[in-house]
Amino acid sequence: MESALTARDRVGVQDFVLLENHTSEAAFIENLRKRFKENLIYTYIGSVLVSVNPYKDLEIYTKNHMERYRGVNFYEVSPHVYAVSDNSYRSMRTEHKDQCILISGESGAGKTEASKKILQYYAVTCPASDQVETVKDRLLQSNPVLEAFGNAKTLRNDNSSRFGKYMDIQFDFKGAPVGGHILNYLLEKSRVVHQNHGERNFHIFYQLIEGGEEDLLRRLGLERNPQQYQYLVKGNCPKVSSINDRSDWKVVRKALSVIGFSEDEVEELLNIIASVLHLGNIQYGGEDSGNAYITTDTQIKYLARLKSPLNLEQASSARDALSKAVYGRTFTWLVNKINVSLAYMTYKNASVIGLLDIYGFEVFQHNSFEQFCINYCNEKLQQLFIELTLKSEQDEYEAEGITWEPVQYFNNKIICDLVEEKFKGIISILDEECLRPGDASDITFLEKLENTVGGHAHLTTHKLADGKTRKVMGREEFRLLHYAGEVNYNVNGVLSCTHSLCVVHPQVMCMSDNKILTQCFDRAELKDSKRPETAATQFKTSLAKLMEILMSKEPSYVRCIKPNDAKQAGRFDDVLIRHQVKYLGLMENLRVRRAGFAYRRHYETFLQRYKSLCPETWPSWQGKLADGVSTLVKHLGYKPEEYKLGRSKIFIRFPKTLFATEDALETRKHSLGERVTYHMVLVDGSVVVQAWWRGILACRRAQRKRFIKGFIYRHNERCPENEYFLDYVRYSFLMKLRRNLPKSVLDKSWPTAPTALIEASEQLRKLYMQNMVWGYCKRINPEWKHQLEQKMVASEIFKNKKDNYPQSVPKLFMGTRLSNDQVRQEGLQVPVTKYDRKGYKARPRQLLLTSNCAVIVEEAKLKQRIDYAALKGISVSSLSDGVFVLHVPTEDKKQKGDVVLQSDHIIETLTKVAICADKANSININQGSITFTMGQGKEGIIDFTSGSELLVAKAKNGHLSVTAPRLNSR
Repeated sequence: MESALTARDRVGVQDFVLLENHTSEAAFIENLRKRFKENLIYTYIGSVLVSVNPYKDLEIYTKNHMERYRGVNFYEVSPHVYAVSDNSYRSMRTEHKDQCILISGESGAGKTEASKKILQYYAVTCPASDQVETVKDRLLQSNPVLEAFGNAKTLRNDNSSRFGKYMDIQFDFKGAPVGGHILNYLLEKSRVVHQNHGERNFHIFYQLIEGGEEDLLRRLGLERNPQQYQYLVKGNCPKVSSINDRSDWKVVRKALSVIGFSEDEVEELLNIIASVLHLGNIQYGGEDSGNAYITTDTQIKYLARLKSPLNLEQASSARDALSKAVYGRTFTWLVNKINVSLAYMTYKNASVIGLLDIYGFEVFQHNSFEQFCINYCNEKLQQLFIELTLKSEQDEYEAEGITWEPVQYFNNKIICDLVEEKFKGIISILDEECLRPGDASDITFLEKLENTVGGHAHLTTHKLADGKTRKVMGREEFRLLHYAGEVNYNVNGVLSCTHSLCVVHPQVMCMSDNKILTQCFDRAELKDSKRPETAATQFKTSLAKLMEILMSKEPSYVRCIKPNDAKQAGRFDDVLIRHQVKYLGLMENLRVRRAGFAYRRHYETFLQRYKSLCPETWPSWQGKLADGVSTLVKHLGYKPEEYKLGRSKIFIRFPKTLFATEDALETRKHSLGERVTYHMVLVDGSVVVQAWWRGILACRRAQRKRFIKGFIYRHNERCPENEYFLDYVRYSFLMKLRRNLPKSVLDKSWPTAPTALIEASEQLRKLYMQNMVWGYCKRINPEWKHQLEQKMVASEIFKNKKDNYPQSVPKLFMGTRLSNDQVRQEGLQVPVTKYDRKGYKARPRQLLLTSNCAVIVEEAKLKQRIDYAALKGISVSSLSDGVFVLHVPTEDKKQKGDVVLQSDHIIETLTKVAICADKANSININQGSITFTMGQGKEGIIDFTSGSELLVAKAKNGHLSVTAPRLNSR
């Protein structure tokens, strides 16, 4: 990457982190423009890839390009979607952690194409077998099928994905793709019944009509004319010059066969698609009573008698609702069928790379419920992006021993809570209004919104706004201030959009003999329930599931940008791109990434590139890499505030420091070239020089031949053909090992050994680690050893089980937690709070742990003694509170019942009890509530809930209520 810096004035920088004026949006866009004009469509923000749609074919996706990026360090080559793909794959293989590539952007920005390129890269570069080839084919062929049923022509994009897609690609231990799984969400079902002018319905309708065989169309009752169907004429755009529906039909039919659809399944699937078109052609008339009746001469008018009486508007809405429900559920069935085919080979411990293809932030003239859902999803993703970027930065700093400085940034949790908070969030309010009895309407929803969250800083309505804002807001709109800016949402139709109940009587679906349709509509699902879920709640639930999946993986980002709305190559629209930069949150991402150091590289890479700039490091450095880099930067005059040296990397704070170094390198190259030329001119006898040089080249060629021949015979036993190569490999590995030996017992890094030295490398690693551990143990004093033993017990009991365990890890356990005037002479001593069995009044006490019993004391007065042998168990919650219960036998008359205590040092206290009483296996960590004995056969209950602060009090139901803040997400 550094080699491109010399041309930065012409082609910009390959990483926005190296922008000198990184806070300037104008500088950001100008850098994009420079690169776009040179057909350089990819740029990084750290590990985030920004991609600009070129709207033309570029020769950068060949197999040769794939090989160029295969197995190469992320920053050693120019930015590319292949670099992101390979980096995720290598991280999955070497770090044994699932990966995820998130692809976001507006319609037409190139999200679908980026997803295809990633799949193609894995299909070409990953190991393969006959079975694996089948999976690869099915993974690739799932794309045209999903595009046919889920993509459509819009004003912005002729092949726009009208649904969100998350695909898991599963890999075996060899790194070969062996399966996959797809999650779909946010299908734009409204497109089935309505399209804007200049747009089309989903591709499959036109493909079927244009490409379907005559016999097939006759069986389906269809004509080869899209103008005959109401659902296909709303946009007045049945044919598009850039789309060949007939050719695409053949691709889809072949893909369905590859995926594993039988002919009968394909026929039934197409029957459903045809039925949607027929439903759209149903016409209604009005009776004198105001009820509607079907005027078209079809058998469905007899089935309509099973429905409740409806007026004309209600009947049309019911027809469209049925069409959307049928198509939506059929699409879900299709995805599930593809998932079954992708589960070709089952591996319990398969590694996973996920691909998320999702709409970007959308702002239109008229924004409906669908835009609300899309922008809410992007709000959650922005929250995730920033959190993961900060975590990645902090992890790298900590790994390198660099002090982490907290970064100030806009936390959009306040907006996410406004949408999703229980009982008073927008979705909850919408749910209540959809499901409550009475005359609910879009306007009553808006009024309830004003009454419930009208005072929120990020929401306003026409009624609540000031005079200036009212001029640009309709009375049926509410405005949200998102991270990307203000958006007005129209509430008209929002209640009907969010209702998930089907208006069709269950008997109608039960009459169908279409197997797919009966699977899509489970009879039980169509019955009324006491509390049905709305579409908004369903989306909120599926989004939460998606966020949970993403949080469990190591992410890479691809943020797609479209340069213009006209889909023209070479045209760069500043205004449009400025909007996308804002909506994608790129400036915020860059600001977070640049909060610390702009540039960081491994010592070996940095020293290898710039060693010629210092006499002490040129032509080679023989000492430690860190010392060599330190010597080099001191010679270059780096100031202390300009850089930091980590354990294996150099961190440079300002781009100008790196640019000055790169410019010095260019000057040095010219100087070295002139010096060689001048020397050759002075040599007496050019023939001698030429002969000498030819001799050197001959030696190099001979060495290269020996090396290549040795590489060819590298798997053979040692022989004259491979001994030079084997010796070189051994020497190189041992030198690399010498420079990169672990520095501490906790450092588990170890250079990867060549095949011939794997066994020897493992033996060396074991011996070296044994030696380090032996030396470490030798230096441990008895007090520290006792600390470690207690910490190990605490880890076994509480790690990943109790919320405040991580906070206890860095704190030393003490022999006593009492003040000097409270300390007794024997046993371990801890201050606690005891809660009475009646009324739960809090009383200060001291807990003393002796060799055979636990004693509860009040100011040197013994209140209760519990023998360890009689201790039945200990209960504690999984939250961050310090409440615990010591369970004692009910038949013991000396005991009045179980003891409820609270400790400010809960992890330390229970660890010591577990060690003293030998009860490590008797500590129960509960979620929700704990039941304990109060004496005389009565039981008490402690309820635990998450909250903003710690609170222990008696609840109205007579239980002891404990509220504790969540300190760590799990």
